[in-house]
Amino acid sequence: MTSSRTLKWITGAFEIILAIPILGAAIVMGSWYTVLGLTFILHLVTLILSSKNKEAYYGSVLGIITSLLAWIPFVGWVLHLITGILLMVTASQRSRRVTDPNTYQA
Repeated sequence: MTSSRTLKWITGAFEIILAIPILGAAIVMGSWYTVLGLTFILHLVTLILSSKNKEAYYGSVLGIITSLLAWIPFVGWVLHLITGILLMVTASQRSRRVTDPNTYQA
């Protein structure tokens, strides 16, 4: 398992926790919104590693957007939920390596 896939599992789980309505709000507001800055950095690192490993990175891009917009109450909840699901799905997928430009190999 690559480090980017491991980070996708970690950030996905963290996003799912933040999507729990009262608990997520308590974590974000209790930390004076610094949790959103931490998740921004984690999603950025995951994006860079995923790009380097030629893996799907759309979950990390959405995670960065979520980190920037999650201070909006209901928008944040929806974005955390969608981002967590996308990160978990992409973390569970096998990476495809290109050996021949016309074929993919799992």
